[in-house]
Amino acid sequence: MAKKKGSIVYKCSNCGYTQPGWLGRCPGCGMWSTLEECILDPNGAQASQKSDGTSVKAKPVTMDQVSLEKWERFFTGTDEFDRVLGGGAMKKSAVLLGGEPGIGKSTLLIQTASNLISNEKAKVLYISGEESASQIKGRAVRLGLNVDSMSILCTMRLEDILDALDSLNPQVVIVDSIQTVYSAEAGLVPGTVNQLKYCGNELIAWVKERQSVLFMTCHVTKDGILAGPKSLEHMVDTVISFERSTDEVRFLRASKNRFGSVDELGIFEMSEKGLASVPDPSALFITRRDSNPPAGVACVPVFEGSRVFVVEIQALTVPAKGAINRVYSEKIDSARVSRVAAVIEKRAGIKFSDQDIYINVAGGVRLTESAIDAALAAALYSARTDIALPPKSVVLGELSLAGEIRPVSKLRQRVKTSADMGMLNIVVPEKESFSGNARIVAVDSIKALLKEVFLAGK
Repeated sequence: MAKKKGSIVYKCSNCGYTQPGWLGRCPGCGMWSTLEECILDPNGAQASQKSDGTSVKAKPVTMDQVSLEKWERFFTGTDEFDRVLGGGAMKKSAVLLGGEPGIGKSTLLIQTASNLISNEKAKVLYISGEESASQIKGRAVRLGLNVDSMSILCTMRLEDILDALDSLNPQVVIVDSIQTVYSAEAGLVPGTVNQLKYCGNELIAWVKERQSVLFMTCHVTKDGILAGPKSLEHMVDTVISFERSTDEVRFLRASKNRFGSVDELGIFEMSEKGLASVPDPSALFITRRDSNPPAGVACVPVFEGSRVFVVEIQALTVPAKGAINRVYSEKIDSARVSRVAAVIEKRAGIKFSDQDIYINVAGGVRLTESAIDAALAAALYSARTDIALPPKSVVLGELSLAGEIRPVSKLRQRVKTSADMGMLNIVVPEKESFSGNARIVAVDSIKALLKEVFLAGK
């Protein structure tokens, strides 16, 4: 028998299976205690039907029948945010922004809203399920932002949000946060897997049909990864995460971007006026010293997207307190540190197996590329022998298990950036011609590297 509209049903929060009465175990997926009471909303959207009740069927077409659209972007007014987005926020796209509480997600988005209103004359709708309208306006006033023409909607109900979208037809939609949004058709509890999938899909479908862009904030777990189902990340076009370096410095990085690179790094500084782009990022990663550097410190030029930063790797070795040595490294993978230490021990005869190893990166940036291997090896050797590297030196190259120093990509740009920052000694895996004051030396093995860096002139 067909149910009346507005009747109560029980829907599985895991698979979406619906049935009229409660059961302990879902017949659809077999999960226990997942059937939740929900109300069939008479205003619910029927995606598979037209307004007259007839069915809508998708039909395949050949690629020569597909027309290419001209993609347009909104410029957010913040260079670092535009850089991570791939040159701006693409229209007809959805962006998911995640980060720990208090890191600055809402601040970044309300600054973006202000810039889009002032520069792009965009119509903005800010949807908040966590803060009141008064709190949001208070933040905007404190930051000196012009958001008088921005529309704000404080609700958690999806149907109210869709009604507001249809009536206002905004060009920029901000949802803070998606975990607070719920629909009666997916249950009555916000934040469940079924709610996130259903509400996210409805909001994304709305912007895909219009020249609009959707920004959604997302909670994170205690491990720093985005909370909720992975299907939400699959549905959006761009996934961006906020990382905290220090109390003031924030890193913005994309893990998925359908309209740009995922290698770009945005760097912000939090102040009383909100988030501001860092004008000289290299100053964050290099410690300015009046005297010679201490032992255990090595510098390396690394690529983050289209930019080169000279980063300082710091190493410390101390006798192991137990029978097994340990590696403490957050910003460089511990397995990489162990592998480089093993190569030095095997090929250069310096023992690390009885040492606890501590690795840090100045500025808190996470390093993953293989070009840092040679600098990491130099820092470890320096820490173990207590011999400092020569002042204003950089080392780069990939280290193989055979002890070879292998070439790296974009060597010329790395050398040029190092020289521009005043580095005088540059050790590279292959000869690179450069007209400048820097001394460039090519090495082909870990032994040659250690000899050049630590024994040259002795």
